Amino acid sequence: MSSTPSAALPPPQQQPTLSARAAAFYRLVVVCLLGFASGLPLALTGQAMQAWLSAEGLDVATIGFLSLVGMPYTFKFLWAPLMDRFELPLLGRRRGWIALTQLLLAGALLLMAGTSPGAATRAFALLAVLVAFLSASQDVVINAYSTDVLAASERGLGSSLQVVGYRMAMILSGGVAFIWVDVAQGGGWSWPEVYRLMAGLMLAAAAFSALALPRLRQAAAPASVARHDILGFAAVVLAVIAGVLLTEQALTPAIKALLAPLWAGSSVAAGLQAKWTDLLILLAGIALTLPLTAWAARAARFETLLGGLRNYFGQPGAAAFLAFIVLYKLGDAFAGALMTPFLLKALHFGTAEVGVANKVFGLWLTIGGAIVGGALMLRIGMWRALMAFGILQAASNLGFWWLAQYGAGSLGALTVPAFDWGFVKLAQATQVDGSLLMVVALENLSGGMGTAAFLAFMMSLCNQRFTATQFALLSAFASVGRVWVGPLAGVLAEAIGWPDFFLVSIVLALPALWLLKKLRASVEALEVPANASNLDD
Repeated sequence: MSSTPSAALPPPQQQPTLSARAAAFYRLVVVCLLGFASGLPLALTGQAMQAWLSAEGLDVATIGFLSLVGMPYTFKFLWAPLMDRFELPLLGRRRGWIALTQLLLAGALLLMAGTSPGAATRAFALLAVLVAFLSASQDVVINAYSTDVLAASERGLGSSLQVVGYRMAMILSGGVAFIWVDVAQGGGWSWPEVYRLMAGLMLAAAAFSALALPRLRQAAAPASVARHDILGFAAVVLAVIAGVLLTEQALTPAIKALLAPLWAGSSVAAGLQAKWTDLLILLAGIALTLPLTAWAARAARFETLLGGLRNYFGQPGAAAFLAFIVLYKLGDAFAGALMTPFLLKALHFGTAEVGVANKVFGLWLTIGGAIVGGALMLRIGMWRALMAFGILQAASNLGFWWLAQYGAGSLGALTVPAFDWGFVKLAQATQVDGSLLMVVALENLSGGMGTAAFLAFMMSLCNQRFTATQFALLSAFASVGRVWVGPLAGVLAEAIGWPDFFLVSIVLALPALWLLKKLRASVEALEVPANASNLDD
């Protein structure tokens, strides 16, 4: 008799196992929601901003140069050490910085909504830079938190779910918003109304981050003198300002003088000459500013930055990994740099049609691609996933070439019936071009898979003491293509035409695949399974 109750009792380990699974599930949900918060502002200084600028009548080359408002994404590793070093009161080092950046983003988006890009282009651009700076800062700490909160064995699935959240946010701010602003088919919203709504969503994200994020068992902060880090950051900022001033006052006149004889005998249109000149000045300015910034960091003893960089570069293959990170998304970024002007101005698709095709249909394909990518990574490993998904990314750019070559109507059209889902609607049935749908399907599916594997790869390279600094460095290099190809893309598209432009994007995807083949052993060495968690008990 006494044995019956004992037999009915659960095994001693069952309840902790269920609790651990519930905690792991919640961590994955949190990472997905943080991915959404991270992705929301990106389109607001990217695709959505390009559509707003296009509506204001700005030319394609100018829009390409205004993509430089995303520069903070490539320099965020310079201030990321402050987020590793300093802990905010009440919420801690990671959660505090997340909530603060999200709160500031809400305010910056409200200011941007109140500024006209046509009447006050410079002020609008400066506000867009501020939004990009705060968004990059949010990315720094969200990526650090996600890397720290996930056990190593959870990073494949966690990275795919973070991509799901990230892409869903971009679909909202960079796709559904296109339907909202369509007068005939959507809600007829203005772009300022869209930006005000996005500010409200960032405010809600700040409240969630402050109240609901799991606490971390923090690693020791980097051992450095706080005064040195603050002075070091100030020195770096001054070095950047000095580089900009030297570029404007010295390099710009010199380059214009050197190019004047070349342009005098050239058949290139005057407007295009000016754009090529601006591009060369930009590249020369970068070549001057980066070494100056590195010298300033060493001279001012910016210890957290220098320590994080020494720690990263102390591992075998560090420089080759950085080169791969720059190249892996380069072809994808080049093709997508001017996607909105290409679809709206070159092919004359309507904003509602682009929104439905690129985001409503693309939503499920992106989510499916990220989830499939995470699941496949568990089965085939990181290196094979990076290689397979990289090939798919390059192949997807053939679709853009085909669309540019043959135009709309080659594959008929699909009629989307009118709908009203509350948050988005189509007032009338809308035809969506079949060619556009095909290209969108390829791009979203391959992009979701590639990004999931790429994010897990970068997580595996970080040391927890310097997570913010190192992940910021890696993701800054990853964003080089997305940010810096904008000016070149705009000039090149005008110079050679859209079909050849997309062929160039395919060629740019190939060096990363060659380098990945060379790095196979090093990448596979990162796939050591581990179950350690950094959660605070």
